Amino acid sequence: MRKLTYYIACTIDGFIGDPEGDATSLYKYAEASYAQWMGAEYPETVPTHLRELAGVDGDPRHFDTVIQGMGSYRIALDIGVTSPFGHLREFVATRSLTESPDPDVELIADDLVGRVRELKAEGSPLGIWLCGGSTIAGELVEEIDELVIKTYPQVYGSGMPMFGAGFEPRDFELGEVRTFDNGVLVRTYTRKR
Repeated sequence: MRKLTYYIACTIDGFIGDPEGDATSLYKYAEASYAQWMGAEYPETVPTHLRELAGVDGDPRHFDTVIQGMGSYRIALDIGVTSPFGHLREFVATRSLTESPDPDVELIADDLVGRVRELKAEGSPLGIWLCGGSTIAGELVEEIDELVIKTYPQVYGSGMPMFGAGFEPRDFELGEVRTFDNGVLVRTYTRKR
């Protein structure tokens, strides 16, 4: 069974964006050593249109499929990119789009959990990356097998939480922890089932 991994950037206080979902204030932390590590360890998470500029050309190491919500996908659409992760199988969970703007992007309008379960049951050795955002992470919280949380040294005070889900404690086990000189902390957690 393939893993669903929520690989996400957040602030110290657990927000993935401001109240509208904008996280551009976190971009300044993509300095050399951290960016090099990210490009080497998770090359598949660098958008296709930025890979050459970022010097990333590695094959996928962890994921061959990405699922994102409309808020995350909208960032690419707003700059004219219809397939931001063209090097992966792309899915967008949305009820607002009725037709995909790109033949390589499959829309999921209904039964997101069911579709994710189908993807997890496929025979690929690589996992599925849940790119964001908060709403679909909340819908898929019971399907998430792993968290890779990139915590940036900022506090928002309020904004878009990592999970748009109701209160219910769910346990994860801490795995690898990596720190960087710029204050970024990357933690990996595995779901306790």
